Amino acid sequence: MGTYLNPNNQNFLRQVQTGRYVDKTMLIDETNRRIDDPTFGFICISRPRRFGKSLAEDMLAAYYSKGADSRELFAPYKIAKSASFGQYLNKFNVVKMDLNAMYGKWQGLSLEEKARNTFIGYLSQKICAEFKAGFPDVRFAETSLADYIQQVYAQKGESFIVIIDEYDVLVREQVPEEEFKVYLGFLNSLFKNAELRPAISLAYLTGILPIMKDKIQSKLNTFCLYTMLDPSKFTDYVGFTQDEVKAICERYGLDYELCKSWYDGYRLKNVEVYNPESVIRAAVTNEFRSYWSGTSSYEVVAEKIRMNFAGTKEAVIAMLGGEKVDVNVEKYNNTMTEINSRDEVFTFLIHLGYLAYDEKEEQCYIPNREIMKEWQSAIENNEDYAETDKIIKGSKQLLRDTLAMDEAAVAQALDTAHIHVSSNRNYNNEYSLHATIYLAYIYAINHYTIVKEMSAGKGYADIVYIPFDKTKSALIVELKRNSSTESALNQIRGKQYFDCLAGWHGGILFVGVNYDAETKKHECKIERFVK
Repeated sequence: MGTYLNPNNQNFLRQVQTGRYVDKTMLIDETNRRIDDPTFGFICISRPRRFGKSLAEDMLAAYYSKGADSRELFAPYKIAKSASFGQYLNKFNVVKMDLNAMYGKWQGLSLEEKARNTFIGYLSQKICAEFKAGFPDVRFAETSLADYIQQVYAQKGESFIVIIDEYDVLVREQVPEEEFKVYLGFLNSLFKNAELRPAISLAYLTGILPIMKDKIQSKLNTFCLYTMLDPSKFTDYVGFTQDEVKAICERYGLDYELCKSWYDGYRLKNVEVYNPESVIRAAVTNEFRSYWSGTSSYEVVAEKIRMNFAGTKEAVIAMLGGEKVDVNVEKYNNTMTEINSRDEVFTFLIHLGYLAYDEKEEQCYIPNREIMKEWQSAIENNEDYAETDKIIKGSKQLLRDTLAMDEAAVAQALDTAHIHVSSNRNYNNEYSLHATIYLAYIYAINHYTIVKEMSAGKGYADIVYIPFDKTKSALIVELKRNSSTESALNQIRGKQYFDCLAGWHGGILFVGVNYDAETKKHECKIERFVK
């Protein structure tokens, strides 16, 4: 039993003892099917930070490690009812490495100590010391981890499961080329060595970025990749599903629809996936807000959009306006530095969780309120987005003016937003009009559930704003182009769009907006609905 070799089950036990653990144990059933499978037994999963990758690895180590006795620990969970449960329970030698934590420790060494030992040398030294203590009867001739695994297998016939968390840390840290080559050699010795392959029954790697196509892929081409773009059978196992979040909301007394607006938005193979860390924090604190900035930084977004490749600014403004934009996800080579187009920027941000991906439409978009706040922070103090930032910051006053039924102020604010949007894209179509209205009212996401094209009465209301605070008025917004505000209000009345708020007992405002393409001016008319 050690830190790296055959760890105990304490890390997973601590998570279970919090009482907040969401049962993901059927991941074990999937990995059990892949034991000693030469095609599917090497698994690499990439997800954004705080999506539950490390917890999944703690769970796998607790299940497979000979250094633990976990039958009772897993007894309450789904895996205990699986036919495969007892087959591999605590029967493997497990090597578990958190490369991010280990790299941090190595970075903390003195310059003299680091000069004597590379990061991989430091890592191997720590693990191999545990091998010597764990296998005192095995003769180890070399000093590499690959050799130690091979010697145990050759002399004792015992195979291993290798679990590596944050395998991509050296990619993200952008270490010097020579140091990176040493790392590639380490990976090559473990996973491309034909003699060693029978000694590793299963390998499970996780990271934020997918495997680099130009450098690491040749060392890890034996791995099956499961990413934010193609999660396959691992969709349900990393991240919370809709049913899991509903159960959490019910248990903690949270408003599910509000939780959904804050943390949903990712679609992996038609499954709605939530950021687990944010959902759990909201449940424990009973407060919906952005927890993302506590674990990552909007500077990642800001840095990439500053590159300002052709079409980036227009697409960002469209996404801030609630639209989806086309993206070719095949161009990106999974690197931190070799990014040469808008498509590569957006694909990179999809993998980091700052954008979501619609596989069917091949489009990306900002997934939820939490991430929208990160984007708003990213465009602050960015000269290219100064006008966008101004519109977003002015949206609070626009909402106040709308609730005060100040029609002239609303029309003027929409004119300002229109001038900005039309300078970046073709405004003269229905979708652009919707995007501009959404951008102008973006502050409303803090206080309203926003529904576009809401089924209502005898048709679909363009945009409906339903307040969380029932003392505020709901808004039914109808948009017209080259028509009139009266026509917009007549449509709301005649098609009974207010039926969509049949269960709403607060006030309702009808907001009719017309855009004149010739004068490039907006008109607004607001009336209070009286039942």
